[in-house]
Parts: sequence; structure tokens; C-alpha cells
Amino acid sequence: MTTQVKRQPDNGPRVAGRMSDSTDRRTVLAANRTVLAAERTYAAWVRTGLTALASGVGAKKVLGGVMPEWAVVLTGSVLVLFSAACFAAAVWRELVPDIHAPRPEVRRLPRGVLLGLNGFLMLVSFAALLGVWFGETGGD
Repeated sequence: MTTQVKRQPDNGPRVAGRMSDSTDRRTVLAANRTVLAAERTYAAWVRTGLTALASGVGAKKVLGGVMPEWAVVLTGSVLVLFSAACFAAAVWRELVPDIHAPRPEVRRLPRGVLLGLNGFLMLVSFAALLGVWFGETGGD
């Protein structure tokens, strides 16, 4: 028994313009996905920083009666400093991308907004650090 292979009809040579347009469009779509992925990464850094900030401040109140004072201050300080590092990393990763892709169609977040928001969050982190160092320990 022989198997016959059906051949697809040859539509002739591809038109260079159509192939180039298709390739360019895929490249632009890939650049769009890269911008959106970078924004999700930025949001993850900020979310992690806010969680660490809340945990550091909460550690001062919650762990006060359970652990020695030095351990409470150290734990709160490390968490709050980690939050400031997350806010700095979020801006750095967004403002200094490692890729040199073509111009995407999706607009990026404005640099001024990123710097202003993350600068404010870093100031809040340092103010919280002062609260962890000099505030009263809870546990009552």
C-alpha cells in the first residue's frame, strides 16, 4: 500500500513588502508586550516594598512583648530598609531597561511620575525607620 502525500499549491514567491510588514508588526507587538511586562515588574517591586514597609512597622508593635527590644528593632529596621530598596529597584528597573527594542506603540509611564511616587515612598520608608528606632514598642 502506497501513501500519497498531498502537496500544497505553490503560490509563487513571497512579496518582500508583505513579509517585511508582517515581521515589523510582530516586532512591534513584541515590544508592546515587553513594555507591559516591565510595568508588571514595576508593580511587583512596589507591592513588595509596601508589604515590607507594613511588616516592619507592624513588627515594632506586635513583637514588642514577645522578643527582646534589640531583636524587635533589628527586625523592623531590616524590613523597612528592604522596602526602601524595593522602591529604589522599581524605579531603576523601569528607567534603565536592558533592552534596545524598537519603539513600542504602548506608552510608557512618565518618568516624572515614577520618580515622584517612588521618591515619596522612600521618604515614607525612612520616616518609618525613624519610628522603628525611636518609637515606643508595643505589646500591651
